[in-house]
Amino acid sequence: MDGTLLDSEKLWDIGVRELAAELGGVMTDELRHALIGASGPNALGILFAGLGVEPTPAALLEAGRFLEVRVTELMTGPIPWRPGAEDALSLVRAAGLPSGLVTNTKRSLTEYGLNTLGRGYFDVSVCGDEVAEGKPEPDVYLRAAELLGVDPKSCVAIEDSPTGAHAAQAAGCAVIVVPCEIAVPHAPGRVLRESLVGLTVDHLHAALRTRT
Repeated sequence: MDGTLLDSEKLWDIGVRELAAELGGVMTDELRHALIGASGPNALGILFAGLGVEPTPAALLEAGRFLEVRVTELMTGPIPWRPGAEDALSLVRAAGLPSGLVTNTKRSLTEYGLNTLGRGYFDVSVCGDEVAEGKPEPDVYLRAAELLGVDPKSCVAIEDSPTGAHAAQAAGCAVIVVPCEIAVPHAPGRVLRESLVGLTVDHLHAALRTRT
C-alpha cells in the first residue's frame, strides 16, 4: 500500500521524523531509508537503535502511540496515488483476477488508505498486526494467499522496497518491483519497472515466468 499504490511514504516520513525529534534525536537519511517497508515493531526497534535511545517497553509503547496518532492525522484526508496504480487495480479487476492488499501497516491505519483506494478492488486485505511477523518475513503474503484460496507460487506481488520484495519472494510469489523512496537491488525472480503506468496482464504472466 504505502509507496506502491499510494504515495503515503511521504506522510510516514513526516511522522517518523517528528518522532525522532520527540525522542531527542535527529533522523538521518540512512536511518529513514532503513525504516521503509519495516513492520511497526521492527521500525521502532531500528529507530531506537539508530538514535541510541534505550528501547524500554514504556518508551516503545509511547513512541508507537505518538506515531499512530500523528500518521492518523496525516492520513485522514485523500492520499495521492502512485503513478499508474489505480489503472493497475482496474486492470486486475477487469481481468477477473483475485487480488489482496498486503501491507505492514497496522489495520487501524490501513483503513484510512482503503478509503482512498476503494475496498472493491480487493478480495482480502492482510495487515502487519494480523500476523505473527511482518515483512521481511513472508507471513502477510502467505496469509493473503490462504484467504484467497490460491498457491503463493501462482501470485504476483507488487512491491516498492527491499523489505517487501524479500517477504514476497520468501512466500514463493513472483515480484514486480516499482521503487518509490529507495532503490531496490536486482535479484533473480524480480522484475523491475519504473512505474505501474502501462502495466498489462501479459506483464503479470511474464513475471511469473521469471520466478526462480
